[in-house]
Amino acid sequence: MSIMRSVLLWASENKTLKERVPRMRFVQKALKKFMPGEKEDDAINASKILNEKNIKTVFTHLGENLSNLEEAKEVTNHYLKLIDKISAEKVDVEVSLKLTQLGFDLSEEETFKHFLLIADRVKEKLNNNLWIDMEGSSYTKKTIEFYEKVKKERDNIGLCLQAYLFRTHEDINELIKIKPAIRLVKGAYREPAEVALKDKFRVDENYLDLSQKMLNAAKENGTKAVFGTHDLTLIKAINEYSESIKLSKDKYEFHMLYGIKSSEQYRLANEGYKVRVLISYGSAWYPWYMRRLAERPANVTFVLKNLFSN
Repeated sequence: MSIMRSVLLWASENKTLKERVPRMRFVQKALKKFMPGEKEDDAINASKILNEKNIKTVFTHLGENLSNLEEAKEVTNHYLKLIDKISAEKVDVEVSLKLTQLGFDLSEEETFKHFLLIADRVKEKLNNNLWIDMEGSSYTKKTIEFYEKVKKERDNIGLCLQAYLFRTHEDINELIKIKPAIRLVKGAYREPAEVALKDKFRVDENYLDLSQKMLNAAKENGTKAVFGTHDLTLIKAINEYSESIKLSKDKYEFHMLYGIKSSEQYRLANEGYKVRVLISYGSAWYPWYMRRLAERPANVTFVLKNLFSN
């Protein structure tokens, strides 16, 4: 793991920095390169612009682990109102959330109830997918178990998996049996060496192997294969492999972050690939923001370049 990545991941967890950094004006300016604003209306307005360019979106409301179940109810109500608003505004948006926002640390039973309420509203109003974001490796096993449980009840649920974890190959092998929707990302948490790959080359190599497994499953049984990456080398390899197995472009898609390689997002959409842009909003953006920088430390240069440009 690079020194820069290690520092950024450490900073994402540091409580003192979490309190002080968001107040800095230059940081708030740089943040606008990665999210259109803290309010849901900011996300909706950005989505409208992207929809016009044949790019759909995914919304996630940034939040943190909760201290009581009343907060989980508030978050659930926020998502229900958000879904109603998305429907009224007629924008093509999917929703992605962390289970800890719904009380996963406090009560898995209550989390399940909250999640089903949101999933049903998504199905009714948007008729698309509700995604479960994956958190740190301490949550991986029980998040997958939660997904398997909810998948028996609802068919419009997707799950994020992380390519840097050693266990992900076996996880995908098991999940393929239930025709899942999987969004594969590299991973953005500070993990111990016994559970996660550290070398970038090996993570990329594993991502490509996993992507081919997902593409084969998409062809064989209709698994929904989604690739969350801005790595142009990986994107090219994924597209070339899909062509080699004669899998059409509409059978898989790419999810990319708002503000990152926008020209490539437009290029892929123009070439007929399915693209969704992840738009995050909310005041609790600091840990998320630092992890985004850590995913690819070159993003730091990107931010600084844009920060001081006209």
